[in-house]
Parts: sequence; C-alpha cells; structure tokens
Amino acid sequence: MDDDALVALFNQIRDELVSTLLYVIGNADDAQDAAQEAFLKCWRSRHTMDDVVNVRAWIFRIGLNAAKDHQRSAWKRKSRPLPDDDLMTPNRDGPPGDSLEDRETVSQLRDALTRLRPEEREVFLLRQNGELTYEQIAEQRGAPVGTVKTQMRAALQKLRKVLNPEAGPDAEPPG
Repeated sequence: MDDDALVALFNQIRDELVSTLLYVIGNADDAQDAAQEAFLKCWRSRHTMDDVVNVRAWIFRIGLNAAKDHQRSAWKRKSRPLPDDDLMTPNRDGPPGDSLEDRETVSQLRDALTRLRPEEREVFLLRQNGELTYEQIAEQRGAPVGTVKTQMRAALQKLRKVLNPEAGPDAEPPG
C-alpha cells in the first residue's frame, strides 16, 4: 500500500475509529487525540505494512493501543463520562421519524456499552467496529481465543438484555 492509499483509508475510517476510541476512553477530545496518535504510529510503521493482511484491522489495533496508552498516562487517569454528542449517530437518509428513532437507539446502545465490563466492551468494539477476528483479538490481548469468545458472548447477552428487555434471556437475535 502506498502512502496516499494509507492516508485515504485512514481518512475513510477515521470517524468510526474515533467513535470506537470514545467508548474506550470516555471523552471525545481524548478519543480524537488517540486517533491522531494512531495515525502517526501507522505512518511511522508504514514500511512494515507488507506483512499486514487486513489494514483496517491493523489501524484499529494501533488505535486501541494508542487509547490504552492515553489512559495509562498519569494525568489522564481521572475517569470521565461519555458525552451526549452525535458521534455514534447513524448516517442514513430516510423518513424524518427514522432519525429520531435512530438517535434513541444509538443513545440506548451508548448506555448499554457503558454498562459492559471494560474487557467485554473492548472485545465487542474490536470485533464490530475494528472487524478483527477472534484470533486477532486474542493475539492482541494475550488471551485465549475461548476467553475472547466468552467475553463477546457475555457482551452480546448484556446488550440484548438492555436493548430488548421484553425478549427472554435465551432469545436469539433476529435475522
């Protein structure tokens, strides 16, 4: 991948990366900073990209690591609530009523994600937004694949319970 293609891909997934990092860090400005740091790390490592199979997943892994580094900074240890902005609002064109419904669903999802244990939230976001495989997540986290799958299953069960409370605990997702 040449330099221009890396910049184009990063720009294409930047909002989704920032949105993912927002759930890890809990602050929009810090998520933006971590995404910028991720880009710089990607840029500095671009000469090693010949071995990278999934560049999108590579960027998300670097972004998550940048977010963790950001959290570990001594002056950033104070926890912060998630903002009520529209970073996660779906970008769809449809009837006006759908927009309100989408915002409500996104708000519920945001709330449900904050209730997950940090490791469950991380696995869910890496799998859904980062499009990493369970094996890639396990490798990155230094955990067995079975543990990662268990954390994902727990995250999905908790999210279903919050987003669809009238469904039973063993209800299968639609579709």
